Amino acid sequence: MLMSTQENVLPIEGSSRVIARQDGKLGSILVQLGKLDAGDIERVLERQRTEGVRFGEAALRLDLITPDDLRWAVAKQYDFPHMLPGNERISSELVVAYEPFHPRAEELRALRTQLLIRWSKAGVKQRVLAIVSPGPGEGRSYVAANLAVAFSQVGERALLIDADLRTPRQHRIFNVPDRIGLSAVLSGRADRGAVVPVSEFGSLSLLPAGACPPNPQELLLRASFAALLDELCSDFDVILFDTPPAKLYADAQSLAFRAGSVMVLARKDHTRLADATSVIRGLSDTGARIVGTVFNAF
Repeated sequence: MLMSTQENVLPIEGSSRVIARQDGKLGSILVQLGKLDAGDIERVLERQRTEGVRFGEAALRLDLITPDDLRWAVAKQYDFPHMLPGNERISSELVVAYEPFHPRAEELRALRTQLLIRWSKAGVKQRVLAIVSPGPGEGRSYVAANLAVAFSQVGERALLIDADLRTPRQHRIFNVPDRIGLSAVLSGRADRGAVVPVSEFGSLSLLPAGACPPNPQELLLRASFAALLDELCSDFDVILFDTPPAKLYADAQSLAFRAGSVMVLARKDHTRLADATSVIRGLSDTGARIVGTVFNAF
């Protein structure tokens, strides 16, 4: 997935708040991951003493671990939430979780940093963003889910709201129940308790869409949605909306109005320029600030 953000793309600089654990020794972590045993530890320590190198370098020289093993262990040492390959608890679409050193993950982190910088420079207090694109299959759910994880990885209290009440996907990506969600909250049949913590990422929560209602646009226009958002803004640092296709449904405009900020996606060799231009024009009419346009290829 190749990304570029329009509107004065900002230089990318790290903004992580994560601090290394004092009790997370690399050797212990590699043992926990099943990469080393007690005998291996002794061999590594001996190599450290004789060659004066770091623990990880010594383990690599002994061919006890791979460079990927070392990167995963260091990520864990620095409390960097991620998933080990082969863990099928949540979808492999979450590249920032499963492959945090992949170029795609780097692009998503760069996008996260640009957003944080822009919000900071603009003095934005409520950091709420709708992820919008003209049609289906353009990566809204993928980008929204990965951005939510990326924000949680720097300690931001992130909430992902699946506001696509037509064809919701986030409950499948994160493998959470979808029986109760946004549709039930907006119709008065549930409260904010429908927000589900994502246990794999300590500061990430998800409000799934819930059952697909017959009147999604009407629900999104209710005053109860504004009241819900006000409550949630007091508990979360960043709130992201996944949305339905903007050319097919007017829901995206309602969500842009609620969010106040919008990021427009366009998929390479898929999204028509005329459609993207039309969507941007329509979103501008809501008064929402379009923070940028992201082009992706996958």
